[in-house]
Amino acid sequence: MSERWSPSSWRNKPIQQVPAYEDAEHLAEVERQLSGFPPLVFAGEARKLKKHLAAVAAGEAFLLQGGDCAESFAEHSADTIRDFFRVFLQMAVVLTFAGSCPVVKVGRIAGQFAKPRSAPNEVVDGVELPSYRGDIVNDIAFTPQARRPDPHRQLMAYRQSAATLNLIRAFATGGYANLENAHRWMLGFVKDSPQSARYAELAERITDALDFMRAIGVSPESHQEMRTTDFFTSHEALLLGYEEALTRIDSTSGDPYATSGHMIWIGDRTRQPDHAHVEYARGIKNPIGLKCGPSLAPDELIRLIDILNPHDEPGRLTLICRFGADKVIDHLPGLIRAVKREGRTVVWSCDPMHGNTIKSPSGYKTRPFEQVMAEVRNFFAVHRAEGTHAGGVHLEMTGKNVTECTGGARALTDADLSDRYHTYCDPRLNADQALEIAFLTSELIKRERQGRERPQHEAAE
Repeated sequence: MSERWSPSSWRNKPIQQVPAYEDAEHLAEVERQLSGFPPLVFAGEARKLKKHLAAVAAGEAFLLQGGDCAESFAEHSADTIRDFFRVFLQMAVVLTFAGSCPVVKVGRIAGQFAKPRSAPNEVVDGVELPSYRGDIVNDIAFTPQARRPDPHRQLMAYRQSAATLNLIRAFATGGYANLENAHRWMLGFVKDSPQSARYAELAERITDALDFMRAIGVSPESHQEMRTTDFFTSHEALLLGYEEALTRIDSTSGDPYATSGHMIWIGDRTRQPDHAHVEYARGIKNPIGLKCGPSLAPDELIRLIDILNPHDEPGRLTLICRFGADKVIDHLPGLIRAVKREGRTVVWSCDPMHGNTIKSPSGYKTRPFEQVMAEVRNFFAVHRAEGTHAGGVHLEMTGKNVTECTGGARALTDADLSDRYHTYCDPRLNADQALEIAFLTSELIKRERQGRERPQHEAAE
């Protein structure tokens, strides 16, 4: 990777998962328009996220990353954004209290429109059409016109991202993120959950802590940090023409930044070291995520780290591990040992969704809650055994009461899936299941923290 980088140098590399646009001139015109649009996020915000992620890499914070599998144009509404943000805040409160450390909040939102597919075409009732690649590319309706990749949809995705960001920024800084609000919402969840007894103790401890803080004069009214929060956006950088068009040179540093989102990641299907997606990501200065699946060998991971973070900058690279509950113990230790051996600084995050997708007896694509949580537990167990920091979780989730993943406290079954199965692509945790993940993960964080503190006490003695 010694050759000179530019926002367009990816065009000289092999590429996977690229839509077949019929009108090259129309595509070029859309990209030209996008290149003149205002940035969606700013370089200073991306640098702030990188600083927070450096704390995660050092074991001083925890990363909560989550959101929709694929955002859609049809479901874009203020209520949808509010419901997601509300659940996300509740999850963050639980994780913050349990871990006694900051939680870095990163949404899969305001840009998560493109999806990789296992095949370029799909067949339904003998009819073959291009696969649905996300609303930024084509439409989910199974017709020739809907499935034709349309460059104009990139402009629609940009405008929806801008509107979403505008509302999120208002929620994050305008009082909606008040810590006491988030805790009150969480108490409602605990009261209604079939597992309420399991969660009540932690909820009561948070209540006592907030009451104590208010008694000594620490309240949202007197301390801004209790009524506002930092919230960052992320998405898979799949459609590189869109990403190139939104790449900007920061006026203060002179460095290139992707302004489509604070953090972008490279998927498991597009992480070839000599291909276009790695080429684009290596040059921008944003925090970068790298999906790590079972096919990733330790030596190849080190090669990718060399390319994406050659100066070992803390907070630059997050390794998002997606193996499947039954494969974590076989594959994760080798990657951890290779990174430790080379002395590299990374954030280790667990994506327990993608490796646990199955087809239910009724034909729905689903993810059993028990398998999702089993992967999180195994992820923490491996890090505990290797002496490294389990730094975060990466979830496909929604604030809506959908029925897409089986299991959880309400014990959704295969028969329940047809009730509210609304996803455009992959099954998501609903609001209750996402909060359950937060409570269960908080127990693992607490155990990890206590394990780190115990050797220090023993050494002191």
